[in-house]
Amino acid sequence: MSGLLLQATPEPGGTVNPSAPVAEFLSQYLPANVAGPLAAAATFLVVLFGVYLLGRTFVVPLVDRVLDRRGLEPHARRPLRKMANVVLVFVGISVAFGLAGYGNFLRSLATVAAAATLAIGLALQDVIRNFVAGVFIFTDRPFRIGDWIEWEDNSGVVEDISFRVTRVRTFDNELLTVPNAVLTDDVIKNPVAKETLRLKVEFGIGYDDDIDEATEIIVEEADRHPDVLADPAPSVRLSELADSFVGLQSRVWIENPSRADFVKTRADYVQRVKERFDEAGITIPYPQRELSGGVRTLAAAETATGDD
Repeated sequence: MSGLLLQATPEPGGTVNPSAPVAEFLSQYLPANVAGPLAAAATFLVVLFGVYLLGRTFVVPLVDRVLDRRGLEPHARRPLRKMANVVLVFVGISVAFGLAGYGNFLRSLATVAAAATLAIGLALQDVIRNFVAGVFIFTDRPFRIGDWIEWEDNSGVVEDISFRVTRVRTFDNELLTVPNAVLTDDVIKNPVAKETLRLKVEFGIGYDDDIDEATEIIVEEADRHPDVLADPAPSVRLSELADSFVGLQSRVWIENPSRADFVKTRADYVQRVKERFDEAGITIPYPQRELSGGVRTLAAAETATGDD
């Protein structure tokens, strides 16, 4: 009896059927046509439970450690852990089918699954493409929930990331549901990915105004602003000699940027510089356009009409 329990019986093809000893043991108490299927089912359940238990003991903690090293947030961990559990169950079922002696059934199931996978893959190409893109978003982390992002002609704050779509709230309070593939195939601008953000503000002064005085005012107001960092220090560069103004570009840095901070700081800073320009008599010229030929042509046309 012990030999039956400790040794597996080779099948005709040379493979070992672990459920055979159990079947032989049960055949002493049950009919053969009942003992065989019952032994196979028992082996299937035991192997499935064993593989799943080993996976939960060793594989899942390993996945958690990998996710910890990647620094993924809780919203990204949950779907990835679910995927790991699904893969674990699939492996357990495959191993259990084989050891329980369901090899022929497993091969038939694999054939059906392959055909079904091909059909589903062709029908759901976009869904699969977005799913893969979602995996890359979770692993590469180009942005996170709460980040302000810009792509193509759109911008907004990320509210939710799933494996298929990303939901973005625009600054007009519109909710955009964006396929993940759109965000991975295009260039994504994430102004708040780092702890600091540089603002570039363009000021135009008249050609008769003092460039050095205007530069000094721009830098002083940057230094006085509580939200502008002293390091890196504010700077001003001559950026353009336009038709009606001299362009001075101010470059300042703010800390822990968000969309609200960016807009508020920029507007406040521009207002302070404008007020100082007014006090110093520095002008910000209006755009000017010269018309040539058009006025004379219009006058000639009106004269010709009057003559008729």
